[in-house]
Amino acid sequence: MSPYQRFIEARDFLQAHRTDYELAHRGYMAPALNEFNWALDYFDVAARGNDSIALRVVGEDGSDVAISYADMAARSNRVANWLREQGVARGDRVLLMLPNRVELWELMLAGIKLGAVMVPTSMLAMPADLADRMARGQIAHIIAQSSEAAKFSGIDPKLTRIAVGAAVDGWRDLADCVADSAAAVATFEAQGVTMAHDPLLLYFTSGTTAQPKLVLHSHESYPVGHLSTMYWIGLQAGDVHWNISSPGWAKHAWSCFFAPWNAGATVFVFNYERFSAPAAFEVIERCGVTSLCAPPTVWRMMIQEDLTKWKLPLRELVGAGEPLNPEVIEQVEKAWGIRIRDGFGQTETTAQIGNTPGQVVKPGSMGRPLPGYHVALLDIDDRPATEGEICVRLETELVGLMLGYEGEHAKTAEVMRDGYYHTGDTATVDADGYYFYVGRNDDVFKSSDYRISPFELESVLIEHELVLEAAIVPSPDPLRLSVPKAFITLRAGTEPSQAVAQDIFAFARARLAAYKRIRRIEFRDLPKTISGKIRRVELRKQEQSSAGAGPNPNEYREDDAA
Repeated sequence: MSPYQRFIEARDFLQAHRTDYELAHRGYMAPALNEFNWALDYFDVAARGNDSIALRVVGEDGSDVAISYADMAARSNRVANWLREQGVARGDRVLLMLPNRVELWELMLAGIKLGAVMVPTSMLAMPADLADRMARGQIAHIIAQSSEAAKFSGIDPKLTRIAVGAAVDGWRDLADCVADSAAAVATFEAQGVTMAHDPLLLYFTSGTTAQPKLVLHSHESYPVGHLSTMYWIGLQAGDVHWNISSPGWAKHAWSCFFAPWNAGATVFVFNYERFSAPAAFEVIERCGVTSLCAPPTVWRMMIQEDLTKWKLPLRELVGAGEPLNPEVIEQVEKAWGIRIRDGFGQTETTAQIGNTPGQVVKPGSMGRPLPGYHVALLDIDDRPATEGEICVRLETELVGLMLGYEGEHAKTAEVMRDGYYHTGDTATVDADGYYFYVGRNDDVFKSSDYRISPFELESVLIEHELVLEAAIVPSPDPLRLSVPKAFITLRAGTEPSQAVAQDIFAFARARLAAYKRIRRIEFRDLPKTISGKIRRVELRKQEQSSAGAGPNPNEYREDDAA
């Protein structure tokens, strides 16, 4: 059986049982692959004579580009031929810094075909970030949007530099690949065999609690592993899937690349300068988007609109990046009759746990282990528990796990010890096998000897009509060791005040057990990683450093006079 047939057999099994979770989880077997190049062995084969739309990129300026599977295969062949002529070879590290434009998908496919190691990088990365990535990632070639070229001015001039967009002095121009007669050939011949465990992608983590780690994935772990992500989202051939995600982060590869194309669906992109919920709804309606994945920040902006005014063609809604607050899920379901299905995964893996189509969704739960994943909760002594660290059993069929942390053998060994991959996240599990997120191990803290989950308290705060975002951290306290403090970003048009703080205190007090009471509030913009995740570690350090110094500006305490 060919690699394509093995891959399709596994994919088709999951799609055939997309609403039968028990059978899918029990019966799924990852394809046994030794040699495998997803772009050549799956995508190009699926693309032959295939005129269905692989990629559609729509802009708020009225632009609208749609490319079929067959055309995408041919275009990526041309790009791969041209990159080879520029010196890009198997195993070379290629930093890719592009926004959501067609060339991003062409280059990703071309890099996979060449056997290069692609290093997707956020457009928000600054020169210092790039210098770190260049050094630790051992980058040999740079491909970047022309507008970002200046950020690389201090980088070794001997490295290959390829510009996408306008011409840049000293940089090669990707546009030349269509003019080059040799590269313009729409067929591609691989030089050598790609092994399934050969390195393919190098991602930098978000760095919410420490310096970003380098996560190395193989030609198997993300391309094949994301069959679990496809199953969680519920994607089928013919779907139009919009994942609101910025390039450069693993989530973009999750469902702007592998999951929809594994399903034979259309990857949809809407480019905008500033997110507008009404504009997004209009595009979803006009372009027939059937499946939507968005981060919590976007969902929170959406529910500020009157959702009942929109009758959209959506069938599947999922949330990712960070856990979704129950209030958001309830408002969307009430308006559209569709429940946003939460899920859990990491840069190091594909989707591990999720609420899947057709299943009972318990309020606050992130679901059950997805096909290919066998999960256990382990306590501090690595013993099974109903509350503990989310750990994945290391088994021969576990394909969605990274090769390891680049250059950090000790860290890799630490998280892959005693037959489990340790995620560093804490959860609880109920009698039906549903998991409930508690928080990062580093974020959970004790107050008066009680364990406090920041996410639980944040979920309550976000229900307040004036709260846009919230982050809970421990604030040192001489009596209780620490007390929960909320850093809050208010909705537009609301000014910080004693009255607003006391109203939020009262709101939370009525909904939380006494030991979970929020004792302090500080209004401010929340520090975030360049991927948009809240850096609670920065807030914790602020609290530790200011212990005993009295309230900060815009800080209010529960026992302050009203």
